[in-house]
Amino acid sequence: MHAGHWVQRSALRTPNNILWISEDRRITYKDGASRINRVSNALLASAGKGARVAILCANRFEGLEAFLAAMSAGCTAVPMNPRLHVQEYAFLISDSGARVVFYSEDFADHVAELKPLVPEVKLWTCIGGEHRSADTDYEDFLLQFPATPPDVVIDPDDIAWLFYTSGTTGKPKGAMETHRNLVTMCQQFLLGVVPDVVSSDVMFHVAPISHGTASCMMPHLAVGAANAFPLSKSFKAEKVFEAIEKYRVTSTFMAPTMITMLLQSDSHTGYDLSSLKNVIYGGGPMYVNQLQKSLDVFGNVFVQIYGQGEAPMTVASLPKAAHMVGDDEAKIKRLASCGREMPGVRIAILDDNDAEVGVGEFGEVCVRSDLVMKGYWNRPEATAETLRNGWLHTGDVGYLDTEGYLFLTDRKKDLIISGGSNIYPREVEEVICSHPAVAEVAVVGVPDEVWGELVKAVVVLRSGHRLDAAGVIEHCKANMASYKKPSVVQFIDELPKNAAGKVLKRELRSTACE
Repeated sequence: MHAGHWVQRSALRTPNNILWISEDRRITYKDGASRINRVSNALLASAGKGARVAILCANRFEGLEAFLAAMSAGCTAVPMNPRLHVQEYAFLISDSGARVVFYSEDFADHVAELKPLVPEVKLWTCIGGEHRSADTDYEDFLLQFPATPPDVVIDPDDIAWLFYTSGTTGKPKGAMETHRNLVTMCQQFLLGVVPDVVSSDVMFHVAPISHGTASCMMPHLAVGAANAFPLSKSFKAEKVFEAIEKYRVTSTFMAPTMITMLLQSDSHTGYDLSSLKNVIYGGGPMYVNQLQKSLDVFGNVFVQIYGQGEAPMTVASLPKAAHMVGDDEAKIKRLASCGREMPGVRIAILDDNDAEVGVGEFGEVCVRSDLVMKGYWNRPEATAETLRNGWLHTGDVGYLDTEGYLFLTDRKKDLIISGGSNIYPREVEEVICSHPAVAEVAVVGVPDEVWGELVKAVVVLRSGHRLDAAGVIEHCKANMASYKKPSVVQFIDELPKNAAGKVLKRELRSTACE
């Protein structure tokens, strides 16, 4: 079994079911499977089995088509976050060794800047360019090759998806997600996250297809359900409600920030949202009061998932039934949890010596499962550190209660989650420190009702130099993805440090919250 097989199987069982929905197209499973086969055969002819295939695409069905085609060809898909900086794209392509890049026309300007930085790429394919680009046109590319399934043997432990997740070093690491990992994830979804998904359902993709929404697609493929892409690049509440009504959407994946934006809009009352039955959320903190308001407005449609690139999506889940709490204080408290471990997962809370701690005691959240990645791409030391003694060490700090509910209390790696996007302080710190006026900097996350957290930079200037907050922010925008830049900048004379010289970020966070 491999991750691309679900489309082929559903094309056999329900050939006339709709696979892809866009504003101007409907593609059946039968035709969609043929298209994916053509792209798979094209990749085998141009790059060969095992090649890494980078994908930079807006929310279009062709992006997920290329994603599935790469995996079906025994290649490795490398989806890239559409919000990154050109320099960051260059790193991902070079680090992964990708020689093929699919991109949507929205990123033509980025690609023009990118090409000189990655001369090793041999094939650039433009999605939606309608022959305006000098690069290979996606539709022409796929039509040159046969629609029969690719002749390739795929092992369950072959790498299907190289998921880049930043670390404390500031440089992204590619988590090697295998076909076994993704098949396990899909099974977990069908067992406990969306057990009510059926072939008549419609999965609505509003989050970037480079991340969690692509994972949520897989159980829908397995049952022959549709996947809809009717939105423009920007997230607007009214457009979301309009699409849910028009396409009779049943499922979607959202970051908590998106749900907050929907709550802040009064336009939901003008639309029929009765088809909606599963709003899967994760990727950041969802405050209990916001979750209760969401339940009041949209009903019992919410299910939370917890995972990471190293163990995708379904480590733990808080199902819909657990969201119906009434006035029960204990149940209300559990809305702040990530739920409980899924059937194919073992969660343990370990101390610094990798010994299991007791119920209610804090430690690092560690995981065993066929969900757990193969390791980090070309990072043996990081792999050895993260996969120790048979456990994936997630870097999250938390505890388990008496009934096995998992609560996260901190992030060992100081991860900031803003609007569902992971922002790693060290990466931001390195950029700010490259400014000639900066002597030292510490970056922390501060609470925000809409975004979950905001990035705050605490800066110490070099003697005799001047710099204001706008200058720090502009320097970040020029050197990294804009969403990672600080929203708040504070200047101080000296950073708080312990006897060993380590910056005491906990003190900075406490001060920020006062």
